[in-house]
Amino acid sequence: MNTNLLADDFKAEPYWWDDAPRPERRDDALPDEVDVLVVGAGYTGLHAALQTARDGLGTLVLDAETPGFGCSSRNGGQVSTSVKGTYPELSAKYGRDRAIGLLREGIDSLNFLESFIEEENINCEWSRPGRFSGAHNPAAYDAAGKALQALPEEVAVPWHMVPRSEQRSEIGSDLYHGGVVYPDHGALDPGHYHLELLDRARKGGALVIGHCPVVRIERDGTGFIVHTSRGNIRAGKVAIATNGYTRSVTPWMRRRVIPIGSYIIATEKLDEQLAHELSPQNRVMSDSRKVVFYYRLSPDKRRVLFGGRVALKETNPLVSAPALHQAMCRIFPQLESTRISHSWHGFVAYTFDELPHIGENDGVHYSMGYCGSGISLASYCGSMMGRRICGLEKHTSPFADINFSTRPFYTGDPWFLAPSVFYYKLRDQLNL
Repeated sequence: MNTNLLADDFKAEPYWWDDAPRPERRDDALPDEVDVLVVGAGYTGLHAALQTARDGLGTLVLDAETPGFGCSSRNGGQVSTSVKGTYPELSAKYGRDRAIGLLREGIDSLNFLESFIEEENINCEWSRPGRFSGAHNPAAYDAAGKALQALPEEVAVPWHMVPRSEQRSEIGSDLYHGGVVYPDHGALDPGHYHLELLDRARKGGALVIGHCPVVRIERDGTGFIVHTSRGNIRAGKVAIATNGYTRSVTPWMRRRVIPIGSYIIATEKLDEQLAHELSPQNRVMSDSRKVVFYYRLSPDKRRVLFGGRVALKETNPLVSAPALHQAMCRIFPQLESTRISHSWHGFVAYTFDELPHIGENDGVHYSMGYCGSGISLASYCGSMMGRRICGLEKHTSPFADINFSTRPFYTGDPWFLAPSVFYYKLRDQLNL
């Protein structure tokens, strides 16, 4: 690790924790019995619990760590309508109607998030600055325009192309070959969003307990006995909301999600003029590479938050920090001498079809596999899972209708990840 890159106040933890520190440990007593037990106290689990508790069901949320310790407080704070796969790809696989339905869920999830924040008066720096997605080569620029023009009216979203000659109006970089602006995409402070959501769930009647790992889930007639590190609990219904942190407690689900580490750095404070030069419109940003980089200014517009996958295998934030800094400076050479104030990582959950999934397995509810778009999708799908548990959900989501597939011999350890990342990084480097 090049220590010259580290600011004097460097922290190997999320930037968001400075203003939204993780909740203090509480020693609440475990109940003997609950109507609903949710495993995982991130966005998914808390949204599910908010629904069930407000519907009058006795609800307990357990987390192996501090609530929100995982990606709910570690992500980059970028919010999109992203459902992976283009319309032609999805329609070829699922047919026109289902493809439209899947893409529509992405749009609805963003609108759901905004409505929830407004209705619940959530203080999390929410805004819709829009996204600039840079094309890493001319072919990617052309392909993006054609794909957007081909979208059916039912899932058309606002967008406009920015040619390379006008790129500096969007980003202080000459690396890309133009790009696309999606004006509806949003941004928030994920740490504050999680704390506010936790507050609403608790005030709604849910008991949320951290540092209490679930070690086994056992069927018991029409309900369950949930074995934890602090004792056993009888639950009428169980919901799994562990996403990229799904473990051997639920082997069926673990076989269906691929945990992938995503790494982020925050720069030290920048001069206001430099920050404006880098992001004149204050948009969230990403690019068209397969191994994507995503970045934005912090809510106070004084730092760059830069994330992506820079290692073939999982590593630690001190190892990833210089590689991310180097990648950032390829886009923004102006930051060559800028130091790093924070470096951290979290695990997102991909699926083999690159789509989220909601459903039940052997009576256990689940919602997971947001493939890097977890702020809006986890909120939307978690709330939907909660309503399904209550019997209130009349809308059948396409995420519940598609097969949640795995692969032979896969048990949750993604041995294939390193060669896959190497292959796609090579393609990106060759500008393919």
